[in-house]
Amino acid sequence: MPSLLHSIGKNSVLLGFVVALSTAATVMTFMYTRTTIIEQEEIARSKALREILPTGYDNNLLASQRQIAPHGLLGETSAASVFTALAQGKPVAVILSLAAPDGYTGPIQLLVGVNKIGNIAGVRVTSHKETPGLGDKIELTKSDWILVFNGRSLTDPLPPQWRVRKDGGEFDGLTGATITPRAIVKAVRNTLQYVAENRVHLFDESPTD
Repeated sequence: MPSLLHSIGKNSVLLGFVVALSTAATVMTFMYTRTTIIEQEEIARSKALREILPTGYDNNLLASQRQIAPHGLLGETSAASVFTALAQGKPVAVILSLAAPDGYTGPIQLLVGVNKIGNIAGVRVTSHKETPGLGDKIELTKSDWILVFNGRSLTDPLPPQWRVRKDGGEFDGLTGATITPRAIVKAVRNTLQYVAENRVHLFDESPTD
């Protein structure tokens, strides 16, 4: 009996050690993978910021990042990010990090740049889970569709035309995919609306009498 109890105890200790080792390995793998993903997202975001605003400012965009309160127009339930481009200390453009919440397979993370006069400087997708070969054409590496927003504003076209053509608007869809471009068009229009309503805060403008 003592030998049996000793054997059981020994096996229990061994089993516990194996479980602990396996758990530690799983945690370490998760942490490493998560860190890698975050690093890759930061690299992608930095590249996208430079693509949206390649010139015309003299500060470090990444270092200018600040948080803004959640707002329905930005599709976020938590604080969103804004990057401010400065020229000689004065804001000339902002890039907002936001979500198009109604993508085909989930939220689509975007960066939308808007200059001080209210025109789109550029739009880039930073993260999505849209269908490969269809919805993923929102990526600049897959097609140039995302460039259709460059230079647009709330008056070009007027708000009622900020829709895909299938819905009676001015923007082309993607072959075989309507929900994805519809979500992005709506999100970009909403971003322009948000910027228009928050110019004083975003561009540090003093209200006029």
